[in-house]
Amino acid sequence: MFDYPTLKIIWWLLVGVLLVGFAIMDGHDMGVGTLLPFVGRDDVERRVIINTVGPHWDGNQVWFITGGGAIFAAWPLVYATAFSGFYWAMLLVLWALFFRPVGFDYRSKIANTTWRSVWDWGLFVGGAVPPLIFGVAFGNLLQGVPFQFDAYLVSTYTGSFWQLLNPFALLTGVVSTAMITMQGGSYLAHRTEGIIQARTIRATMGAALVMIMAFVAAGFWLQSIDGYRITSVVNASAMPDPLSKTVVREAGAWMANYSQQPLMWLLPAIGVLGAALTAVLVALRHTLIAFISSSLAIVGVIGTAGASMFPFVMPSSTSLASSLTVWDSVSSHLTLGVMFWATMIFMPMIIVYTSWAYSVMRGKVTAAYIRENDHAAY
Repeated sequence: MFDYPTLKIIWWLLVGVLLVGFAIMDGHDMGVGTLLPFVGRDDVERRVIINTVGPHWDGNQVWFITGGGAIFAAWPLVYATAFSGFYWAMLLVLWALFFRPVGFDYRSKIANTTWRSVWDWGLFVGGAVPPLIFGVAFGNLLQGVPFQFDAYLVSTYTGSFWQLLNPFALLTGVVSTAMITMQGGSYLAHRTEGIIQARTIRATMGAALVMIMAFVAAGFWLQSIDGYRITSVVNASAMPDPLSKTVVREAGAWMANYSQQPLMWLLPAIGVLGAALTAVLVALRHTLIAFISSSLAIVGVIGTAGASMFPFVMPSSTSLASSLTVWDSVSSHLTLGVMFWATMIFMPMIIVYTSWAYSVMRGKVTAAYIRENDHAAY
């Protein structure tokens, strides 16, 4: 069994892996949904687009569910505070996600133009809104969230939904949305051909360019935002108690980790270069490699956010000592240990069966396939 401090770091890394897995796997079908009304110009083209992700989208939801479950079990204070403070934002995500199962399953059941058009836009909402809200949430984490704990560690959130929609958070929302659209576009370009592929390539290149510009702009802006720093001695082996530490806010604190560990600059570099390479590769029709480079860009972007904030997970803007960190927001040693071994067993199984499913259903989806399977295809 690993010691307690080691498990705390391991679970910080594992939550990051789950978030990256969610953005790569569930993100590409959300990106396809975002592009659906714009890349597909008629019903057959839109059915082609839907059928590139139709067989897999619900299986990819396992990353979303597992990520939420891991945060609940490994970081209970983060889960409780975030889901209560971001309550309306989380509900907005869930309401948007409701369009996906119904849209995929019922969109093509009725041969009615209005019916199908409504569900096409429903799939767009289900694909575009969640990454936007998740990006906005990360933007607010980097600025600090207005919450505080009392002596019984009951959190009180003092902000509002509209306060979440501040300029910096909206910029990080653009980063997230463009990143997921790029991911979906690279996958869609790989699974289609002809005019649909051509339109998708142009959209993917545009999304990659927007992501790069917004990501770089957010990076420069972040340097002017006061970050957080722990000033008291950290006992990594202690049981969770957020109020036992002292924290200060100071200019440039979010950049301190990069000064101490220069190799961390590889993360934002991977984010920018991965997106740039995706645009080039997709233009050259090297779509599979473009999907891989887009996935690396996701690793770079999410890794940059996590590395910048470490060891903070959810800093507080109203009570600095209430800020939640890797050291004081976790479950018990036993819980983290049991979860670790469960993850080591089940995550490889998820990867294996997902890889098998994609290998079985590989290849291009064409208009001819849709016409030949009119009653069976999505």
